[in-house]
Amino acid sequence: MNEEWTEEEMRQALFGNAEISAPVSTAPVEEIKPDVAAVPVSKGAKKKAPKAFNPRILVTLLVSNEFEGRTLEIVHEADTLSTLLAEQEATRAARKKFRYVEVVSVKSM
Repeated sequence: MNEEWTEEEMRQALFGNAEISAPVSTAPVEEIKPDVAAVPVSKGAKKKAPKAFNPRILVTLLVSNEFEGRTLEIVHEADTLSTLLAEQEATRAARKKFRYVEVVSVKSM
C-alpha cells in the first residue's frame, strides 16, 4: 500500500471520479461590537455542572438460611453496566449473611 499518497489521490480513491464542488463562498464576516459592556458573573450565579452518569442496576434476590424455608426478598444496587457483574456482586454480598441465594431479576435503572 502506498503510504505517500497526495491529498488528491486520496480523494480519488475515496470518492472516485466525482467532482467535488468548491466550498460555497460566504459574504465577508464583519465583527459586530456590542454596545453593552460585559458584566462579571457573581459567584452565586454560576451554573453547577451536571453530575456524571452513574449506571445503576437493581438485582432482586430471594435469600434464606433454611433450605426451602422462609425466604426474604432483598434488592441490591450495583454501579456497573454489566448485568452479569451486577448479579455476581449481589450474590457475593448476599452470601456473607445468607446460605441460600436465588436471583429473581436484574433490571437496569
